[in-house]
Order: sequence, then C-alpha cells, then structure tokens
Amino acid sequence: MLSSPHLPALPALPALIPGPLAAEEAGVAPATIRKWVQLGHLRAAGKAGRAQLFRLEDVFAAERAARRRSRTA
Repeated sequence: MLSSPHLPALPALPALIPGPLAAEEAGVAPATIRKWVQLGHLRAAGKAGRAQLFRLEDVFAAERAARRRSRTA
C-alpha cells in the first residue's frame, strides 16, 4: 500500500515553455516575446541551454497588458 487517502496532494508546478511555443500560444511572433523581455514586460522563468523558458500564465498576462497599452496609446 503505497498510496494513502490522507496524504495531501502536491500542487502542480507551472510548466515552462520555450519562447517560440509561448509566442504561438499567445498568437504573437517570437520576436514579440523577445521584445517584451527586452522592454521588461515579460521575464523568463528559467533556461534550458540558451533557450529562455516562460510560464504560460506570464505570457498571457504580458499579452493582455500589451493589448491594454495599445488601446490607450
């Protein structure tokens, strides 16, 4: 008996995805992801070799903020 119904479930760790996949999910160009990082609107959550990795929820938040910025500009 390895499992017990009395043990608390561990929270799922957020998945980290590379920039090109993050761009595809957000519906923007990979260059846009790089620009958001350069401007400080998005921060990489990790690295795999040279590739920056992002949390999808951070990418979506940056995309929503960019949409708001473009409406007020």
